[in-house]
Amino acid sequence: MLLILFDWLAKFYSPFGVFHYLTLRTMLGVLTALIVALWIGPPMIRWLQSIKAGQPIRSDGPQSHLSKAGTPTMGGALILVAIGVAVLLWGDLTNRYVWIALLTTFGFGLIGGVDDYLKLSKRNSKGLASRYKYFWQSVIALIVAVVLFNMAKTPQETGLIIPLFKDVLIPLGFGYILLTYFVIVGSSNAVNLTDGLDGLAIMPTVLVAGGLSVFAYVTGNVKFAVYLGIPFVPGAGELAVFCAAIVGAGLGFLWFNSYPAQVFMGDIGALALGAALGVVAVMVRQEIVLFIMGGIFVLETVSVMLQVASFKLTGKRIFRMAPIHHHFELKGWPEPKVIVRFWIITVILVLIGLATLKVR
Repeated sequence: MLLILFDWLAKFYSPFGVFHYLTLRTMLGVLTALIVALWIGPPMIRWLQSIKAGQPIRSDGPQSHLSKAGTPTMGGALILVAIGVAVLLWGDLTNRYVWIALLTTFGFGLIGGVDDYLKLSKRNSKGLASRYKYFWQSVIALIVAVVLFNMAKTPQETGLIIPLFKDVLIPLGFGYILLTYFVIVGSSNAVNLTDGLDGLAIMPTVLVAGGLSVFAYVTGNVKFAVYLGIPFVPGAGELAVFCAAIVGAGLGFLWFNSYPAQVFMGDIGALALGAALGVVAVMVRQEIVLFIMGGIFVLETVSVMLQVASFKLTGKRIFRMAPIHHHFELKGWPEPKVIVRFWIITVILVLIGLATLKVR
């Protein structure tokens, strides 16, 4: 929105042209989302408290979590508002990738919002039935996959890129639609599974989004893309602003979500942010890098899958409790220790992911 205004003003006063630079708008996107999140956070928390939007706590979870009963949930709404404001202000609203990212994020946020509402209205932790949640996630993901497939103009935009190999491009054809579907839905649910401790999910999301912003910038710049041996996707650079908005909004939310949390993210935030990371990774052609950088999300998901499979096949559990962050809690790790150590692991994984830009 402001980009259009500043482009017009630049005709009369050239210094306004500086706002056309993607790097500047990316930084302003971070700051804007952060300020908006910090600004609307307190009144939103008070409003959630006033309507008694307290998080139902699992009765079979760690006993230390019972004291969190009543903490407001659906705090992810403030993340979505901050992201929306920042992107609408500083993003190029003529860019199709920006709108796909926004609509995907808010679409999954709507699903999560319905789930949260049902949890609160029924006063239990079940919420929206899994089959309905998965159905609507699938609908949105498939629509996005088909749209992106039809938008593609070069084989690079639908091929699978293998990190560390400069000239390896695996043609996917219609398999691109299937891959996109699994990345978006899988990433959404993986972040949701990770959102079980104060600040555990949001900081890895911020770090991964920051890493993806770098990939978005270089993917949309033909000189950098050619030099680094990665696909050049015209227009994908604008996703750097979108990723920056996630970073700023996430940090603003962490101000209130850090241990002990004043507000929980809820599915409205977790499902939306996971889908956001997934769709950006697809559009910048870095699905495998997302798998690397989001290793904590992968670990949490795999731990649940292994736990369920083991119990059904052998009647025994591999972990004391799944997702795996609860396993470490039940082993005696204090909650802040689990959180910070998972953050540290994510920092390392994001750096490894970024290193694949040069190691080819």
